[in-house]
Amino acid sequence: MKTFLPNLDELTLRQQVAQMVVVRASGFLFDHEIQYPVWEPPAATLEGWIREWGVGGVILLGASVGEIALRTQQLQAWASIPLLICADVEEGVGQRFSGATWFPPPMAIAEIAKRDLTLACHYAEQMGRITAAESLAIGLNWLLSPTVDVNNNPDNPVINVRAFGETPEIVGELAKAFIRGAHQHPILTTAKHFPGHGDTETDSHLELPVIPHNRDRLEQIELPPFRAAISAGVDVVMSAHLQIPALDPNYPATLSPKVLTNELRRNLEFEGLIVTDALVMGAIANRYGTEEACVLAVEAGADILLMPLEPEKAITAVCEAVESGRISHDRIQSSVERLWRAKQKACAVTIPSEEGHAWENPPEPILETIELTSKIAQPDALSINAKLLRHSMRSRSPVPKASHHPNSSRLDSLSGVGRNLVIVDSILDCDFLGRTAPAIAFPAQFGLTETQIIDQHTPYIAPNNRAQVPTVLQLFIRGNPFRGIAGLTQAAEDWFTFLLNTNQLCAIAVYGSPYVLDRFLPSLPPDVPYVFSYGQMQAAQAIALETLFRSQCK
Repeated sequence: MKTFLPNLDELTLRQQVAQMVVVRASGFLFDHEIQYPVWEPPAATLEGWIREWGVGGVILLGASVGEIALRTQQLQAWASIPLLICADVEEGVGQRFSGATWFPPPMAIAEIAKRDLTLACHYAEQMGRITAAESLAIGLNWLLSPTVDVNNNPDNPVINVRAFGETPEIVGELAKAFIRGAHQHPILTTAKHFPGHGDTETDSHLELPVIPHNRDRLEQIELPPFRAAISAGVDVVMSAHLQIPALDPNYPATLSPKVLTNELRRNLEFEGLIVTDALVMGAIANRYGTEEACVLAVEAGADILLMPLEPEKAITAVCEAVESGRISHDRIQSSVERLWRAKQKACAVTIPSEEGHAWENPPEPILETIELTSKIAQPDALSINAKLLRHSMRSRSPVPKASHHPNSSRLDSLSGVGRNLVIVDSILDCDFLGRTAPAIAFPAQFGLTETQIIDQHTPYIAPNNRAQVPTVLQLFIRGNPFRGIAGLTQAAEDWFTFLLNTNQLCAIAVYGSPYVLDRFLPSLPPDVPYVFSYGQMQAAQAIALETLFRSQCK
């Protein structure tokens, strides 16, 4: 097979090991815009990691699709060997980079699968296809999706709605459909987090979760979706930062040969790339440090070291482990050979000639906006997304007052005055709220002239029982990695209880976690309408509120 990649024998040990390292970078071009300076280096440092150290890939976060298109060109221009460039786009490219299609989380498709698995698989395939196409349009060649964990624990703070469902059968089918859609394009897909992160209440971004299940349970619940993804041709499997004593009583999965080599390579017969989850996460970084964690991960069978905090030290530590005999050179070579096969698929630039692929002669950079505006957030993508949002939504529609129904909607009590109470985890991190967001602007059309936004930074003030104001309560709550939050916040619970007890609650909209809605439903009076959307983005808000206020809109 013709290749644009150098012969492995031409690379030094340090160059080979460096290819196994993927570093994190800001999607923003300018250093003063970096949002996470602990993890995202300034441009000069990043250029040094790519030019001088020769790292094999970059993971990006932040900025718009236009800026990412320029950023990926910049990164590839610095590299002598083409880079794998990835992002966590489990909900479409718009989840991370503004301007692109932003789907609801995968559990929205699982909601549809409960009623119509064929339709759900159609949505999953379209989600994979659109995500892959939009990723390639801005220079990404590796998707860190799909998530194939089975979220059978409602209190899971790290997976939650990121999962394709709560049963291995549905997760497996939807994961295969997503991969099938994505593979309509030359892009890498990733099944994560092996051997299964769905049944934990501990956030591995902060601490090391322990999964107590025996092998029989793992074979029944956790492993089948990975088998399904592998059968569908998934390119990469990501390890989980958790410990399963039934498989290895001593090491977490990311650092365990028994998990990565024995289980994944031998028992599941996976031949693609194994990537660690981010090595800056507390479950690993707090216990092992950069250097030892990277050496242990390679010993365990990892081909790619994702986001070590100090890439130079990571590369040096692995090289020293090879030179001391702790790790064999063949072990490194086998990983780079897998990387070469992946890069041959994902990094080749198609040239319209008989010569086929040639990295040395790439096409001209994207200079015309038409190259993006004709490929990003196209009408078919937006239409599919809107249908997915509608089909996965749950609601109890208002009953018009004129019908004299005993459960007429409390929304009919609005008469020119009312409160729009919005509760979010952190307003500082909300990119889906703003002055023109439907959650803010739409209720004002129906008399909710007072808007109040509450988050974790809002000082607690006991509600005033004497202030009788008809209120629509909107809750934006979902699992929050790095915060260890799985669902209902105290502020949301307190306000819901207060509004209910004082007869002020007119309607409720929940965006994000279905587990939050399930907590509220048993105590929600029948005349209080509700709507639930898995999505939190503005498209989801508009569709949800149009449904909630349907009788008022007539």
